[in-house]
Amino acid sequence: MNTTEDKTEATRTESDSLGSRQVPADAYYGIQALRASENFPISGFRPKDLYPELPVCLGWIKKAAAQTNMAAGVLDPDDGERNQKIGNAILRACDEMIAGDFDDQFIVDPWQGGTGTSHHMNANEILANRATELLGGERGQFNTPNAVHPNDHVNYGQSTNDVMPTAIRLMVLGGHPHLENAVNHLIRVWEDRATTFKHVVIPGRTHMQDAVPMTAGQLFNGYATQLVHCLASLEAAIGPLYGMSLGGTAVGTGLNTAPGYRKTVVETLCKITEWPLYAVDDYFAATSSFLEFSGYSAAMRQLALALEKQAQDLKLYSSGPMTMVGDLKLPQLQPGSSIMPGKVNPVMPELMNQISYAVQGNDLSISLAVQNGQLQLNVMMPLLLIKLSESQKLLTNSLRVFTDTCVAGLAVNETGVKHKLDRSAVLVTALNPTIGYEAAAKVAKLVMSENKTVHQAVLELGITDHHGCVLDEARLNELLSPDSMITVD
Repeated sequence: MNTTEDKTEATRTESDSLGSRQVPADAYYGIQALRASENFPISGFRPKDLYPELPVCLGWIKKAAAQTNMAAGVLDPDDGERNQKIGNAILRACDEMIAGDFDDQFIVDPWQGGTGTSHHMNANEILANRATELLGGERGQFNTPNAVHPNDHVNYGQSTNDVMPTAIRLMVLGGHPHLENAVNHLIRVWEDRATTFKHVVIPGRTHMQDAVPMTAGQLFNGYATQLVHCLASLEAAIGPLYGMSLGGTAVGTGLNTAPGYRKTVVETLCKITEWPLYAVDDYFAATSSFLEFSGYSAAMRQLALALEKQAQDLKLYSSGPMTMVGDLKLPQLQPGSSIMPGKVNPVMPELMNQISYAVQGNDLSISLAVQNGQLQLNVMMPLLLIKLSESQKLLTNSLRVFTDTCVAGLAVNETGVKHKLDRSAVLVTALNPTIGYEAAAKVAKLVMSENKTVHQAVLELGITDHHGCVLDEARLNELLSPDSMITVD
């Protein structure tokens, strides 16, 4: 017996230029967001899944616009009191959006056409419905005396073409300090590892073959310096993103804005965010070209390449560990095999490899999106929003775990590297100035053919210096001392 009750969801009727639709009665979003959610069933994600910061950034923008429009008296030019009431209701709704009260009301898939208009109107409808509710009206009833309209009021003096680029800039600016801190944290940990193992001499390698020795401290300091350079590139790339095109509206002319709006709205947004934002010099350039986004993405790609190099090195240095290189010992984090007991894999370097590939792929997508903006507008903002946010988050979060769970616990297999160095034919390179290349080559051949140490081979061959003096143990110890090979005046 079927006891399931037929529960029909309560709806309200909303209309737009394309007709009428039934919208859930309790929804703060409206007909345009509903249409967009139906048009773009692409990834199955919503903004809160990929970039929960978007509602916050849109809330900041709408709050700055509302304050500026209130001061200009344009929300209701004929009624100053109503102008203030509408503005105050929008401001309260913006504060609630910033606090996260409407995250579940952003219903449009991140993958969409239309420059992000769907996200933008989703926000406008939420704010208009909430502001209308605060003034005693009903959701979805935008033509009643107490109504706040999503276009006429919330969106006054704005366009998707200046709001969404501003939102993307704010999102990247908000995430930048976290990425910066994560990079700095790894730099400090590499420097700490360098100090801890500065005395340990390890084999150098070029062309995947043995080369002259160095110290583990020099190796680790090199990694830190690579990241310092990457951080400088990120810092240079973030600067242009403080420039806001808000006030350019559709193509950069600022059509439909109140007098003085451009300057005031950016100043207001600056106060709200407490960031050193400024109005761009050329709104037409800012609307049609997004080179600053590709610049920041390129800096993230550079960081990803450095991390890829370091991750690959760690995998090679720790490989084996008994049958291959095994110079470094990584922290053992989890069993590595379902069939081989005791096997432990370099999971954190492997993670960093994959993060690097993803960021490099995102950078290509961003480059294609930036170069394919046509005429007065680049319409690829949804892709830019997704990929910039993803790269920044992937790098920030992976850096933290890579640093804390892998690099911080990294150690050198001191016994193993000493054994290898003692039997490395490459050490004879240090003897070249004393005995000459040809004699050194004979020593190297004996070392490799009979698995002898360099000391043993030199003494067995009775090698002499340029003055005809036979090298003894004491002289060899002096010539082959680690300090003489790893330091240069």
